[in-house]
Amino acid sequence: MLTGTIIKGIGGFYYVKTESGCIECRSRGKFRQAGETPLVGDLVHIQLTAEDASKGSVEEILPRKNVFIRPPVANIDQLIITVAAKNPEPNLLLVDQLAITAEAADVRPVICVNKLDLDEDFGRKITSIYEKAGYPVVSVSARENWGMEALREILKDKTTAFAGNSGVGKSSLLNQLCDYWGLATGDVSEKTKRGRHTTRHTELFKLPFGGYVFDTPGFSSYEAGHVTAEMLSSLFPEMVPYEADCRFKGCAHVAEPGCAVKEAVETGAIAKERYDNYCILYAEAKNQKKW
Repeated sequence: MLTGTIIKGIGGFYYVKTESGCIECRSRGKFRQAGETPLVGDLVHIQLTAEDASKGSVEEILPRKNVFIRPPVANIDQLIITVAAKNPEPNLLLVDQLAITAEAADVRPVICVNKLDLDEDFGRKITSIYEKAGYPVVSVSARENWGMEALREILKDKTTAFAGNSGVGKSSLLNQLCDYWGLATGDVSEKTKRGRHTTRHTELFKLPFGGYVFDTPGFSSYEAGHVTAEMLSSLFPEMVPYEADCRFKGCAHVAEPGCAVKEAVETGAIAKERYDNYCILYAEAKNQKKW
């Protein structure tokens, strides 16, 4: 029995990196019967086949630190939420949605502002908003090769997933970090101002300077089903220190008088952009049907 990490899954085959090399595996029927599926990022026990030592079967999925549904991946240490300073237009609501998804899964969110060469001033504004929220922020330009050393330090010895709109430059950043990958990149459509998806399947790559990184499609959606209105403010870390000073216990920080969070927004201690997005997400969570 060998232990390894699933680094790729395609068409029912799982490629498991072990000390003996990469083994092509099928999963046992017991997983299907139990409603379980091995995921990229899973630490697993595998059994080699008697006929071919380069093939095997996944026998056991070891306990996961976390799991995501879209895309289906496991055991992430940090989520690099990538936003372009320009082209495509920054979507800070999506950034906040992804940060909430990470916070709820106990994964560290890191904000990466790419394409700084296209609009440095707005890139600095985005940096200010998220540094004020307490998040690590790295400003880079994949095209000009700016900020790559700082990004390498953040990625070193961690298992990381990149998230964000298509077109913000995730694959371009990965190519700068390790040029032999040669990942496909896509331009932003002039008509729609949106990026074209270039990643087709999820894969876990080993970084030459230590750590692993996912290249994955679909990590641009908000897994909000389990986030209730009551828990939302706890997922905005800059709000937490002020909540005890609100006049009312259980303050929603939306319409209540004597709200310390709203006062912090007025004084600039909390970024208004973050608070406005909180209000949007609070209304969505409040209206969410509970089945």
